Amino acid sequence: MVAESELNTGLLLFIPYRALENRVFAALAEAGFNDFTPAQARVLQRVGPNGTRLTDLAEQAQVTKQTAGFLVDQLEKAGYVRRIPDPTDKRARLVCLAERARAAQPVAGGVIAEIEKEWEAHLGKRRMTQLRQALTMLREITDPYA
Repeated sequence: MVAESELNTGLLLFIPYRALENRVFAALAEAGFNDFTPAQARVLQRVGPNGTRLTDLAEQAQVTKQTAGFLVDQLEKAGYVRRIPDPTDKRARLVCLAERARAAQPVAGGVIAEIEKEWEAHLGKRRMTQLRQALTMLREITDPYA
């Protein structure tokens, strides 16, 4: 096993994220939302409250438009998203969250809140606040969609 001092920062960020993601997926599966993949979830979590164009989903998920289209097709068949005409451009369509996705959100949100409480209990309130502040600052230079 690699010593913690030898792990790069990216990996140190990824490990807790992956643990959080695994717990969210387990809770969703237990609640009956077990019919989507992590790849589909990466597209699904980027759908905005008023819908998002497929090209934007592809860009944000860092996949090709064809891959995003395939994943959205699967999510649509499972009842997680629906496509509607874009009111600003009748030639375009928006991908919107469907009722099934909205029903899954409180399950995922509850697990995330629970995990964050556990992390705060482990790190302490001050360090957890500092962690969130530091990550928010990093988002300024790493997230083109912020």
